Amino acid sequence: MNTIQVLLAEDHNLVRAGIRSLLEKITWVKVVAEADDGQEAVELVQQYQPDIVLMDITMPRLNGLEALRIIKQNPNIKVVILSMHTSKEYVWQALRLGATGYVIKDADIEELEFALKAVVQGQLYLSPPVSKHLVNDYLWRVGEPSSFEQLKPRQRQILQLIAEGRTTKQIAEELNIGVKTAETHRMQLMQQLDIHDVTGLVRYAIKMGLVSPDD
Repeated sequence: MNTIQVLLAEDHNLVRAGIRSLLEKITWVKVVAEADDGQEAVELVQQYQPDIVLMDITMPRLNGLEALRIIKQNPNIKVVILSMHTSKEYVWQALRLGATGYVIKDADIEELEFALKAVVQGQLYLSPPVSKHLVNDYLWRVGEPSSFEQLKPRQRQILQLIAEGRTTKQIAEELNIGVKTAETHRMQLMQQLDIHDVTGLVRYAIKMGLVSPDD
């Protein structure tokens, strides 16, 4: 195998260190950069242009799925999701957004190496615990965009910030927009999802994988 360059995106320092330690045991893999949130991952991808991005889903500022959407604007960069989540909804979203691999976090080094090798060779890799109950569901749903997919990128970003506990003023400052504009986005988001309270938006964001229930 020729050496491949990997960018690792994971917001927990100890977990990231453990994953990097595994990757360093694979002789043909070189970790060129690390990110601890999705926004930093997007910026480092532009800087380093890695062969593969190995990325968690639940991260602050910009979650892994939204980062994936942006990163895949360059089709030459392959993205492998590395997550503890095995639900069909998470995997289905990742595949629809262009991920070429989905590996669960308790995978051993042999599976991780096999997954990276498969992706480099142009194949799709799914960890067995997710693949066995995903295929039929994915084929059935692939042609039907979900309510989440119909949201605009700005709406998805605001949904994540709301779920992370930001106020309208804080959202406006974070996105560099006016408070009234942020409030308008929030109202349109609620109308489109037919969810009319913050608690409902938080539950929806958790279901869609934007935030973790523990956050």
